Amino acid sequence: MKNTRISTLIVVVMLIVSLFTGCGEKTANEPQGQTPVSVTDMMGRETSLEKPAEKVVALTASDCEILYSLGAGDTVIARGEYCNYPEEALAVQAVSSGSETNLEQIIALKPDVVIMSAMAQTSEQVEVLKNAGIPVVMNNAKSIEEVYTSIEIIGKVVGKETEAAALIDEMKAGFEEIAASVTEKENKTVYFEVSPLEYGLWTAGKGTFMDEITTMLGMTNIFADVSDWAEISQEQVIERNPDYIVTITMGMEGQLPPAEEIMSRSGWQNITAVSSSKVITVDSDEISRPGPRLVDAAKGLREFFYGE
Repeated sequence: MKNTRISTLIVVVMLIVSLFTGCGEKTANEPQGQTPVSVTDMMGRETSLEKPAEKVVALTASDCEILYSLGAGDTVIARGEYCNYPEEALAVQAVSSGSETNLEQIIALKPDVVIMSAMAQTSEQVEVLKNAGIPVVMNNAKSIEEVYTSIEIIGKVVGKETEAAALIDEMKAGFEEIAASVTEKENKTVYFEVSPLEYGLWTAGKGTFMDEITTMLGMTNIFADVSDWAEISQEQVIERNPDYIVTITMGMEGQLPPAEEIMSRSGWQNITAVSSSKVITVDSDEISRPGPRLVDAAKGLREFFYGE
């Protein structure tokens, strides 16, 4: 009888040990995807989620591209209407963004988080979403370093921190290769036309990724003395006489293509870039979106400047 009790006690002890060991193993192997997330966005706002977001509304095209580059495209349940890359993003429901943002439509989708740009959206829109119980993460990348920050933030929001680090390393390696390939720098000048004459000239100044890419390629931005995106005059462009002109503006039906329109402008004929036909229209999506394709944009400009 005594031996039976001892045997029973041993079995019970083993069961208890097994139970706690099992619980310990379950905790250790618990999916990281259930870990709470806390991020500080690029506007200094703190946002907390119970777990990495599985349902995301991305209103800005660059943020949408970053999500897909991280392998998190399946989390995107709605996109801003200008989010057109990669191609599979077009299959996702589109919602209005900017001043036309339909907040009721977004709230009805019940996303885990909304990712938006501080440049395109308003603080009032953020408050409406917050009051509806929907977390908001805001990005505001203007420089290449800030693009890396944006990628880190989005990676954390969707539980793709490892992928985010790898993407940043890939971009850095791409830029390093591009910079190293320019062995004989021309040190000529470049003018970026962000908005056409018809709507008022705007350009990319110091602190923008366009300016940084220009420097990377051994060129000088003629408006490096202004900050961010700035409105300028055609008289300033003529006076500064750029060697190259890069336009990202979109052509309008029934009008000359952007590069041709620039070369036909009255008073611009003596600008070196115009007289030597060094005017190009580049993919505005690649070079204007603070995302992974900036590396492709830099490669395209290297070819334009150096024929490589």
